[in-house]
Amino acid sequence: MQTGSSGGFKLGINGFGRIGKLTLWHHVARKYFSEIIINIGRTVGTSLEDIAHYTERDSTYGSLHGFLYGQASEPLIEDLDEQNGTMNIDGVKVRFLRAARNPAELNWEKQGVKLVVDTTGNFLDPTLPPDYPKGSLRGHLEAGAEKIIVSAPFKFKKQGMPMPDDVVTSVMGINDNVYDPRRHIIISNASCTTTCLAHMIKPLLNAFGPKKILSASMATVHAATGSQQVLDRLPKTGAVDLRKNRSIMNNIILTTTGAANALRLVIPEMKDIGFIAESVRVPISTGSLIILVLNLQEELSGEPISREMLNTVYREAASDDPKGYLNYTDKQNVSGDIIGIPRAAAIIEGHVTHTRTAELTIDLEKVPGLEKDTLGSLKDVLVRIPITQAVIYGWYDNEKGSYVNILGDRTVSVAEDM
Repeated sequence: MQTGSSGGFKLGINGFGRIGKLTLWHHVARKYFSEIIINIGRTVGTSLEDIAHYTERDSTYGSLHGFLYGQASEPLIEDLDEQNGTMNIDGVKVRFLRAARNPAELNWEKQGVKLVVDTTGNFLDPTLPPDYPKGSLRGHLEAGAEKIIVSAPFKFKKQGMPMPDDVVTSVMGINDNVYDPRRHIIISNASCTTTCLAHMIKPLLNAFGPKKILSASMATVHAATGSQQVLDRLPKTGAVDLRKNRSIMNNIILTTTGAANALRLVIPEMKDIGFIAESVRVPISTGSLIILVLNLQEELSGEPISREMLNTVYREAASDDPKGYLNYTDKQNVSGDIIGIPRAAAIIEGHVTHTRTAELTIDLEKVPGLEKDTLGSLKDVLVRIPITQAVIYGWYDNEKGSYVNILGDRTVSVAEDM
């Protein structure tokens, strides 16, 4: 991890929810940026003391000072200035803005901010103009920022809109090299699930090639997020998914994920592979799991695709990963074991990798486009193809350990090119 001051470079963070708060923790620890300006967009509690209270404590990860220096350390927030909205956190100046929510009204230029990380989850459409009434990503540019990083996949309000030329989606360690600092202004860091999934899929594509992967599906068993309800409540006007309003404390909740669409943006080879992605929310605060199921075509002659072969692919890929984003383990884990592991985009649990090989029988008479003369020349119209089904498990800390730390790497890499 690169640490140390960037020589006066200031970072803006829009939003102070789960990802915004933990992003602050990350950069206070990293100390790359000389000052961090956070837009909350509203008053909080009764004073700046209440913001400091929220910043210092976390129900999932403990205290900020414990995270930085161990539980024997003392609180690190000091020099609170209510009038200017500033405080000092372990030597890093942090300023809080509490007036405006529309990005176009944030006046980043006055704050000296050129790079903004938008963690609100509210501004995800890069096609909307800066003056869009409800606010937009390009409003940050109007306010004086030069680059915006989004902590979520893009979502277009109008279906079928082309991706603007100055926009890119990247996952660190997978396609971060597609970012062109001369061209790209708005960068999506994808999602925690897409980040894990990409690091699970990429080693297999490198080992077997896309043509050998006949189909794939995944289900993420995902921790709760801030968008879910603590107790049951009435749906909002026009809501179509009634499950989102049910208590996450008491239920396993089926939901959707955009991981499949985002994956095709960061790994273009996936466009030619049939892929399905599903999501299930469970009542834990963080620590999620992807169950990846693949159908692989076997060679007619050669070593069958086995559990050990797949685990070897992951062991070697993890060993060769220069940034350590891919991890491999033969240990038996539960979700709590992987919380906080730094930069672990995916932790492959090789102990539970499974494979099963069987023959798929295809009746050529039922294959469209084959002429009768061709079929008549064959001794047998039944073709048997060996297929291996593989099940692979990948853990990820969907908050600080995996996603926020990798988002921090993306942020510093963009800053270095500015």
